Amino acid sequence: MGFLADTVVILISQLVFFVGGQIFFVKQLFRDYEVRHSLVQFIFSITLCSSLIMFELIIFEIIGFLELSSRYFYWNVYLYLMLFLVIVIIPFYIGYFVVSNIHMVRKKFIRPLTVLVWLIYLYFFWKVGDPFPILNPKYGILSIEQGISRIGVIGVTVMALLSGFGAVNYPYTSMAYFIRSVSRTDVMNTEKRLLQTIDMIINKKKRIAVASHKSSSLSMNDSQTKSIWGFLKNVSVSVTGSGENIGLLRQEISALEELSRHLFLELHDIHNEMERAEWAKTWRGKYFNFLGYLFSLYCMWKIFISTINIVFDRVGKKDPVTRGMEILVHWVGIDIDVAFWSQHISFFLVGCIVITSIRGLLLTLTKFFYAISSSKSSNVIVLILAEIMGMYFVSTVLLMRMNMPPEYRTIITQVLGNLQFNFYHRWFDVIFLVSALSSIGFLYLAHKRAPNEK
Repeated sequence: MGFLADTVVILISQLVFFVGGQIFFVKQLFRDYEVRHSLVQFIFSITLCSSLIMFELIIFEIIGFLELSSRYFYWNVYLYLMLFLVIVIIPFYIGYFVVSNIHMVRKKFIRPLTVLVWLIYLYFFWKVGDPFPILNPKYGILSIEQGISRIGVIGVTVMALLSGFGAVNYPYTSMAYFIRSVSRTDVMNTEKRLLQTIDMIINKKKRIAVASHKSSSLSMNDSQTKSIWGFLKNVSVSVTGSGENIGLLRQEISALEELSRHLFLELHDIHNEMERAEWAKTWRGKYFNFLGYLFSLYCMWKIFISTINIVFDRVGKKDPVTRGMEILVHWVGIDIDVAFWSQHISFFLVGCIVITSIRGLLLTLTKFFYAISSSKSSNVIVLILAEIMGMYFVSTVLLMRMNMPPEYRTIITQVLGNLQFNFYHRWFDVIFLVSALSSIGFLYLAHKRAPNEK
């Protein structure tokens, strides 16, 4: 295949991924909002598209698809594009929409303030590299190495945090052992308490409304009445109407409303636990329960190996595929075609990592978007998610290099430059360990405080 044919393959891939990003944006993220800013939609889609093409290029490295020079060229193109998006375009428009949403800012000051916000971001982004051993003075300020070295710190941190929490949270949410035992009686009792609380709130609000109505009537009568008998009559009625302490009633209503919110959340949790218990009895629930035990073992092993790597300052020298081949050949004594199986297993392993990374991040971003977005803040939130996504996927490429045999990582190493790869792997282990242990502590406390525990 020549360079022209390789370009056609990349352009077709880009078109497919871009359309997929547009569909995900419209159908998933913005399905509940009428305002859809076309520029935000385009930036999100092109970021997702560029990320997917980088993963495609990794697959092409393993299977040897496209010319060597074409792969090298497009690696540079899309890495520079990702750096331009993550460092320049996305932060600039985040600043623009944030400044635009501030009502006190006049229209003529929006652009100058946006530039100022972007310059502040650029300063702090550059200073990220100061505390870490990632700087290399021989590279220019606009080189790929300078940008990726800083993006790597942020992206690897996000990856490790999500991985640590996911490794702990998945077994907790999928294993039947952690499902609280609740019954229909628990639901009925909580519903009864909630209804009683709502009735008390309604009754107290009625008493406030009646007292307020009497008080307003007294005020009108007092201004219209001139005779002494009318005055005495108003005093009599006022004493009767002032029997309610409106301030105290409002305090009681506030406390009851807070109680009703807690009861509603408790009722919601009970219903969720009942649904989980029913789901756990199905074949699918039993399958995920089995996966939960496997992930529990994986989590314990990952915590153990991360601790060993940190304590002994150790970084894996060989990828999993090569190590597995050596075990089969030298220790087990199996006669296999190492080159053939190395390529196919690497293809399968990297494919699994790519799919799970993309799926996991998009699901997490979607949940995060639904939790905090609104019609006014949605554009800013989407751009922040695009920024996180870009850094996350660039860092995934950086770390995925270690999961590939040396013969397949040549171009990636050349394009990324002389980065401190060992530092990023150690940094990942540190953040993963902190995230996993913190998640275990948090989930343990949440589980112990939950009512009706097993």
